Parts: sequence; C-alpha cells; structure tokens
Amino acid sequence: MILTSSILSAEFELLKSELIAKYDELGMRATGNWANSLTVELAENSVSIKGEEYTNSLEYGRKPGKQPPSEAIEQWLVAKGIAGTIEGDITLSSLAYLIARKIAREGDDRDQHGGTQLISSVVTPQRIQQIINKVSYNELANLTQNLISFINNTFL
Repeated sequence: MILTSSILSAEFELLKSELIAKYDELGMRATGNWANSLTVELAENSVSIKGEEYTNSLEYGRKPGKQPPSEAIEQWLVAKGIAGTIEGDITLSSLAYLIARKIAREGDDRDQHGGTQLISSVVTPQRIQQIINKVSYNELANLTQNLISFINNTFL
C-alpha cells in the first residue's frame, strides 16, 4: 500500500527539479541562490515547495516601493560578469545602489519584457491535475484494499 504522502513528496520533488531546469533554460541563474533555496516540505496533510521571498518577482517582476537590498544586486552583478566591465567608471556598491534605487522608484516589470513564465510554465493546471489523479487513484486503491480486508476479516 503506497502512502499518499510518498506520492506527493515524489511529485513535488519532480516539480522542484523541473523548476530548476526551467530556471537554467531561461538563463536566470546568476548566484544560484534561488535554485539552492528550493525545498519540498511535507507536513501531516500538505506538501509545498518553499524558496526565496523574491520567487514571485522572478515571474511577475517587482512593483515600485521598497528598495531591494544592494548586497543582493552586487552578488548578481558579480555572478553575471558585469562587475568586471565597470572597473574605474563606478564602484560596484555604487552601481548596485543605483540599480536598487531605480527598482524602488520604477519597479521591474517582467510583463513589459515578455515575462519569464518560470513558474507558470512548469506548474500548469494540467500538471496539477496529473498529481491529483495520481493521489486520487492511490486513495481509491487504498480504500478498496481496506474495504476488502475489512470484509475478509469480518465476514469470512
């Protein structure tokens, strides 16, 4: 008898792998922090994929408002190789600060640039339905097995 939690855990681990593959396919990997942060968490009655707070921004962009941390932008500039191209013109920390300030003022509208579909291309309604079908089939099989065992133990 397969436990539903085992099916959900396996399916969410697969989703995690697919998200990381899509992340790499889209050329979004810089520091790798986002991919490394993804974890599958299994609770008593639920399963989820957890990651960095900025995950939603990777797909939809960021609204104007609070300034993102300059340190994260510095890491991104180094990882993307941009830091080496600015030597002598401006310090890395100054450039990171200016980028952060511009994002705070104007936001980062990924829709304007075609969006990334990082998450929505992996976690589709069809994919969710496949998981539901697997779990439903498993639950039905478990229920049937339990019912057969009950009948055999009670009436035979």
